[in-house]
Amino acid sequence: MPRQKSTETKIYVLDTNILLHEPHAFLSFKENDVVVPMTVLEELDYIKDSKKDVARDARVSIRAMEDLLHDATPEDMLAGVSMEGIGAGDTAPTGSLSIFTDLNMVESQQVFTSNENDNRIINVALHLQKTYAPQQVILVTKDLNMRLKAKGAGLAHVEDYRTDQLISDIKYLSRGYHRFEGNFWEQVKSVDSRSEGRDTIHTIPRNVLPEAYVNEFLLDDTEQFAGLVESASSDSLEVLDLGYERLMGRHAWGITPKNIGQAMALHSLLDPHIDLVILTGPAGSGKTLLALAAALEMVVERNMYDKIIVTRSTPEIAESIGFLPGTEEEKMLPWLAAITDSLEVLHKHDENTKGSMSYIMEKANIQYKSVNFMRGRSIQNAIVILDESQNLTASQLKTIITRCGEGTKLIVGGNLAQIDSNYLSAVTSGLTYLVEKFKDFSGSATINLDGVVRSRLAEFAEQQL
Repeated sequence: MPRQKSTETKIYVLDTNILLHEPHAFLSFKENDVVVPMTVLEELDYIKDSKKDVARDARVSIRAMEDLLHDATPEDMLAGVSMEGIGAGDTAPTGSLSIFTDLNMVESQQVFTSNENDNRIINVALHLQKTYAPQQVILVTKDLNMRLKAKGAGLAHVEDYRTDQLISDIKYLSRGYHRFEGNFWEQVKSVDSRSEGRDTIHTIPRNVLPEAYVNEFLLDDTEQFAGLVESASSDSLEVLDLGYERLMGRHAWGITPKNIGQAMALHSLLDPHIDLVILTGPAGSGKTLLALAAALEMVVERNMYDKIIVTRSTPEIAESIGFLPGTEEEKMLPWLAAITDSLEVLHKHDENTKGSMSYIMEKANIQYKSVNFMRGRSIQNAIVILDESQNLTASQLKTIITRCGEGTKLIVGGNLAQIDSNYLSAVTSGLTYLVEKFKDFSGSATINLDGVVRSRLAEFAEQQL
């Protein structure tokens, strides 16, 4: 049990799903003490040997705690081992980590007497709350039902893990563009323009848009001006003049944009200087179709890349991919039907659609890969399309992004309104984290596609259901 401290510090009790979501989460609580119940270690032990994708995260978390506690005596582990000296900067932890042997709790100390793991963890938090009052004891879990149970049992403080949450509400998520009311040029007091080849670049004061970031698109209500922030200093912005009509005239693999959002997305997808394109938006807004069309254009027509790798994550892949017959690519086909559907749309007017699809898949070297087998790879000179990424955590997305080697372009798409993961919400999704972390990186662009173009039925359903 942690040592008695002043009421200014807090005691955090961690649930298993926190350490699976972020294996080093116990290092994120600064000067406060962290308690890991024995039940959590048991659950991690069970998961680390499973075939689930989170088995790796369980092993990483166990190793990280062992590195800290390996020289500690059993008495030290119960009393708390200082985390001081681990990490650097303002966020470096200075509190202690202790293991609570909840398996030995006498029945009189238990509020829940049934033996479910969640109940045992809640019992630990309630016991510590009683023992260390008035010091705050906080249970941290991503399990919403567990938070309700803990509150109902009398625990005063229950929280979600928010260290990797960069925004408080999804409405604050970067959209990738800024729309000015009225005419853009009426809001600019001074401008210095220059030509570089066929491009015109305007230097405008930073106060026109103080929060501007690199690769953010600028639009206005006149539907004539469209620009792209190329660089930003403390007092000025350099804006590439794209022109609204010229932007709407972009095309790839026979596809032309149906709205300005798709036009901005296509511009970013076809830009060889942008290594990461993030496409967010509702179902039917064209994310997958645009990504595939741009990928085919750059691989087949322009010979800029060697191959297209398509991957996605769904909660069931880790458990159920094994029973399907065939190779890895054949096993992945049911989950990547959205890609084959899009490929069919791109070639629906061909005389032999199936023949065209087979030819293009071979010509463009399209490979279907499971996200589970991306670890350890180094992907060179390819386009990687990561679909349905809203179900991934920040650490899982990091694993995939760090696979991308020299000359590889990554296209990440997802709909934050369709999260299937048990422990993720729109604000804690890895996709949200990625958008906010990369928004000012000169090698990335984010576009929120807000118009449903699939059909009037899909558009009505998105708005009304």
